[in-house]
Amino acid sequence: MTDLFMLSRAVAKGRADRGRPTSRQQILVSLLNKRAEAHRQGLHGEERLLREQIRWALPVNEPEDA
Repeated sequence: MTDLFMLSRAVAKGRADRGRPTSRQQILVSLLNKRAEAHRQGLHGEERLLREQIRWALPVNEPEDA
C-alpha cells in the first residue's frame, strides 16, 4: 500500500510542476516528442494519430495581401 501512495504522490507532483501548456508551440513540441517515441517503439497506429494531432497544432499564418 505504501508503494501505491508514493506513486500517487509522484504523479501528482509531476502534474503540478508541469501545468497546462501556455502556447500552441508547447503543445506541438510535446506531440512531436510523443510521435518520435511512438515511432521508436513501432506503435504505428499511435504514431498516425499523433501525426493528425500535430497537423492541428501547427501554426496557421494567413498570407499577407500584396
